Amino acid sequence: VQPPEKPLQAEEWNKLREDFQLPEIFEEVMLNSMIRCNSPIDVAKSLLTDLAKRNGDIAYNVLIKYLTLCVQQGQVSEICDVYDIMKVRFKMLESGAYNLLIKGLSNSDQWRMALTLLEEVKKIMIPSRMCYESCIKAASRHQEMKLAFELYKEMLAKDVVPTLDVLQSFFNFSRGMKDAELQKELFGILLYLRENQIYPHKTFMRSIKLWFESIPGGNWRGHLTNIKDSGQCPVCKHQLEDSNLTAEEYSNLSERIIRDVIHGTDTYRKTSPEEFEAFQTFVENRLPFDIVIDGLNVSHIKSRKMQCENLFDAVNCLAKENARLLVLGRKHMLMNSSNWKTEIMKEMQNKADFFFAENISEDDAFLLYATLRSGKHCRFVTRDFLRDHKACLSDSLTRRLFRKWQRGHQIAFSSVFSQQPAFRYDCVVQTTGDTWHIPYKDVFEEKYSYEVPRKWLCIQQK
Repeated sequence: VQPPEKPLQAEEWNKLREDFQLPEIFEEVMLNSMIRCNSPIDVAKSLLTDLAKRNGDIAYNVLIKYLTLCVQQGQVSEICDVYDIMKVRFKMLESGAYNLLIKGLSNSDQWRMALTLLEEVKKIMIPSRMCYESCIKAASRHQEMKLAFELYKEMLAKDVVPTLDVLQSFFNFSRGMKDAELQKELFGILLYLRENQIYPHKTFMRSIKLWFESIPGGNWRGHLTNIKDSGQCPVCKHQLEDSNLTAEEYSNLSERIIRDVIHGTDTYRKTSPEEFEAFQTFVENRLPFDIVIDGLNVSHIKSRKMQCENLFDAVNCLAKENARLLVLGRKHMLMNSSNWKTEIMKEMQNKADFFFAENISEDDAFLLYATLRSGKHCRFVTRDFLRDHKACLSDSLTRRLFRKWQRGHQIAFSSVFSQQPAFRYDCVVQTTGDTWHIPYKDVFEEKYSYEVPRKWLCIQQK
């Protein structure tokens, strides 16, 4: 339906309603159109007035749609009015309503009301990311950085993951401020990026650079660069952190993973203890491997090719350097089918060891076990991020070691079978105090990626 351009009288609304095929949802459909067309607020108001006269009240979902239009247009007094109506009529609001109210108010001069609402939300649920971030941005816009950081820390404590957008806003709003405490907080955000292996995109990286260069009397200078394979920064000649774990770090990590992830609860949900024991025996009798391959995962790299051909290409590519390969397969790969040809499978088995698990098994635990038992040199191939296992590692030090080990040992295969070598230096935000090195990506990526960026921002204090 096309919304009218000006407010209508009761009989005009009635006429439109009667012409509509499903009169019982007329208001909702009409309001959806108004949101889409960004109709004038008085047009929507005349529809609500008509509805209230006819029914005596207005349903919750209709109010929410009206509220959406008010927020879209920044109609603060209307947002406050709707909130007053809702407060009286409904004992509790759901998170969608709070998201809208807080977003609408935080963008206005009534932004402190959004903070009051956030407190109200906390009594009944964990506020959404949108609620927190609307309030953080409002506080930052009004230069209340201390409050913004309190909300940010509270958000992290409740495991609500911030968007890069809100992290970037901290750097934008802090430009030119001379405040040692604030500086410490912003360094904290850079360390959060390090801890969680997050790579900022180009515009976020620029905000970081501009903030550093704007610190009064700070004498920071930023340069964009590419790090040499040796790990030396061409700008400041500083050597980046080594990607290798020390022998002690490696043994701690492999003990923890084998204990927590592999023998912990998480393997046996997807595989039987007998199968995992058979796998361990298989591995122990053939150690060490140089490369462990998640066969099923790699077989899906090119959708237009047969799965066994994809795997065959990967095995051929990796077997070149006389590497000892272990491929983790599934039993169904041994059945001759349109995707799995027996003769190709036989040929691959001449070049690599294969372990075929039950069709329902979870590969990650097998992959981690075989790689870690083979020693520090062994690398692995999968397009998965092994996200789940990070959660099983309870302390942040082990998680950090796991990520660092992953960055140095996971071979990334793109859709053309070119292998990205593991870097000698560690691709993660790092600092020596008077230098910062920040790896960044050209474009924003919502999903986590193990493919490390090649571009860096070097910031040094002169």
